[in-house]
Amino acid sequence: MKKVLLFALFVLAVICLACFKIKPVMRVSNALMSEVKPSGLLNRDSLTITSRVNVPNGYKRVVYLKRSFQDYLRNYKLKPFGTKIINYDDTEYFWQMGHIGVLEISVPKNGLQQCADALIRIRSEYLWDNDRKEEIGFNFTSGHYCSWQKYAEGYRPKIKGNKVSFHKTSAANHSKENFYKYLNLIYMYSGTLSLYNELPKINDAKNLKIGDMLIKGGSPGHIVMICDEAVNAQGDKIYLLFQGNTPAQSVHLVKNLEDSKLSPWYRLEKDAVIPVSNYTFFDSKFVRFK
Repeated sequence: MKKVLLFALFVLAVICLACFKIKPVMRVSNALMSEVKPSGLLNRDSLTITSRVNVPNGYKRVVYLKRSFQDYLRNYKLKPFGTKIINYDDTEYFWQMGHIGVLEISVPKNGLQQCADALIRIRSEYLWDNDRKEEIGFNFTSGHYCSWQKYAEGYRPKIKGNKVSFHKTSAANHSKENFYKYLNLIYMYSGTLSLYNELPKINDAKNLKIGDMLIKGGSPGHIVMICDEAVNAQGDKIYLLFQGNTPAQSVHLVKNLEDSKLSPWYRLEKDAVIPVSNYTFFDSKFVRFK
């Protein structure tokens, strides 16, 4: 009888121990699922940034002029909800849990269009489409300015170490096809470091607007762009962000994995720690295209 009683107590102890061990695992699993599940602010059938994401209660979108860069970005077209992030070589990116939309922008097979390059392309295409081609130009990491106008006239860089000079070695060509060859050149010699050194800094986060960028200039560095903006009655602002990445891949609208109730909206502060999808900005800085 004692043996039977002891055996029953042993079985009961094992069951209790198993239950104790399982509960934390279940809590971790539930927490993970709460981080990556789609936000209740999403309209899955919508195919632009502004229509894909609703604003939280108490907020309204900041108004911008039609045909402005801000209006262009928030109305950027998206692929159908659930589209995966694809690398330049047609493989799937290893982590698909950090985005709620993929932008309708191609990924060149040469692998050059990485994080900074994707934003350079989007800015350049906006200027091209709005007959502001004379404004298209970027610094190389060396600090030398390379404009689309000069490239279209046939000027090409001659690069020796940190020394760059431009020489007319090609016939003039103002075509769209040549424009993308120009962008490939920019992708090769520009990046987060050149953008950080070249572009105006935003020292007060209250002045942030659509089109501004959260940046870590370096090799490697990272950069993401504000693509929508909303404000409440107290003047508190929230933002949507998209990014390209390394390896070159689909440009995508990111979730806020730190705040599932606010996601995909972000609150942004200068010099703060800001996790964005699979990257963390530990000392956040902001820049703006000229």
